[in-house]
Amino acid sequence: MHTFKGKEYPCCASLTMGVIGGKWKTVILFHLINSKLRYNELRKLMPTVTERTLSLQLKKLEDDGVIKREVYTSKPPLKVEYSLSELGETLIPTLLAIAKWGEFAANKK
Repeated sequence: MHTFKGKEYPCCASLTMGVIGGKWKTVILFHLINSKLRYNELRKLMPTVTERTLSLQLKKLEDDGVIKREVYTSKPPLKVEYSLSELGETLIPTLLAIAKWGEFAANKK
């Protein structure tokens, strides 16, 4: 058994998929590989995700320590940016491999 953030997983692959699995988490992480993004920038990159789903997935990723949420309050309007955390950056090779496989599968005839 593997434990992460108080939750138990039967194996390390299960833990990984528990943190980054699902329809939107990997997409969010992929978009954060190269730069910090604001909520609306993520929405534009993912036009089919609902606002509620995006908010919930960002919160889960933040709770798991995979992304950072930085709030800038020095001058109005309030500015919030999301980026990969140090832990999240360790996922970059995995995310790139997932994207490469997806491209391969999409082009397979």
